[in-house]
Amino acid sequence: MKLIKSLKNVLVISTLALSLIVTAGCGNQAGNNTEGDKKENTAATDTNKDLSGKIAVDGSSTVYPITMAVAEEFKSANPNVEVSVAMAGTGGGMKKFYAGEIDICDASRPIKEEEIEKCKEKGIEYVEFMVAYDGISVVVNKDNNWVDSITAEELKKIWEKDSKVKKWKDVNPAWPDAEIKLYGPGTDSGTFEFFTKAINGKEKESRTDFTPSEDDNVIVQGVSGDKNAMGYFGFAYYEENADKLKVLKIGGIEPTFDSIKDLSYKPLSRPLYIYVNKAKLEQEHVKTFVKFYLENADTLVKDVKYVPLTDYKDELAKIK
Repeated sequence: MKLIKSLKNVLVISTLALSLIVTAGCGNQAGNNTEGDKKENTAATDTNKDLSGKIAVDGSSTVYPITMAVAEEFKSANPNVEVSVAMAGTGGGMKKFYAGEIDICDASRPIKEEEIEKCKEKGIEYVEFMVAYDGISVVVNKDNNWVDSITAEELKKIWEKDSKVKKWKDVNPAWPDAEIKLYGPGTDSGTFEFFTKAINGKEKESRTDFTPSEDDNVIVQGVSGDKNAMGYFGFAYYEENADKLKVLKIGGIEPTFDSIKDLSYKPLSRPLYIYVNKAKLEQEHVKTFVKFYLENADTLVKDVKYVPLTDYKDELAKIK
């Protein structure tokens, strides 16, 4: 039975080197895991030493932990296939994808029309695969004792372009006369784009006086270190840091496995994707990887604390 690294170790890697391409399986070579950090999993199958090649993945920091978990299990079963996984953000990954620099783009939002056009211009055909569900989680400091639930309208008041909100009391007079310190994903992030559209009504339309980062761990550190801070990112990052952060309900609904899956956590539930270069998908090692990804997604998505699809039959059917 094979073992995979916990999400905690994946996140530590991302904190140390956001721009570094992490080659799947390298963590095991480094030998920096303890038995307590490892988790048993039955995803990996018998070793196939005949399959070889390289697969380059980049894109969403939200999807990154899922793809890393898949890549590590795949590497165990296919030791001669090199899978590199990086996280430049969905927008940054798409730029590399339509330039033909990577084989797979992790994405926390659907491909945009302008990106579709860029793919056409470059002769890049692709296949879209939905891999999981996520609920963007709005988090505050553990010592925040004045707000447990916030409305979408109040979030808009805080995050909208040219917002006049400076202090908590500017949102609700019952809240403290203290400056809100805001943290959020960078502008190349699909999470930033989804959140701004869902809350502010338009993609990328947001106040600019917040601390942005493509590394969600920077947001964790910022919010956990300041009583008056607020931030947002994918559900799995909250789950991994629930001991350090407090998650807010949106309109009285808390992000949970069930509320995300049934989409009752509104308006911040969303699907997650991978986009695969169609020409590369015809190569045996890439096809095998994508098939492995989908066949084991139910288990591995749960392992890294995201919400799997009900089933993956429709997604698997896209592989010819």
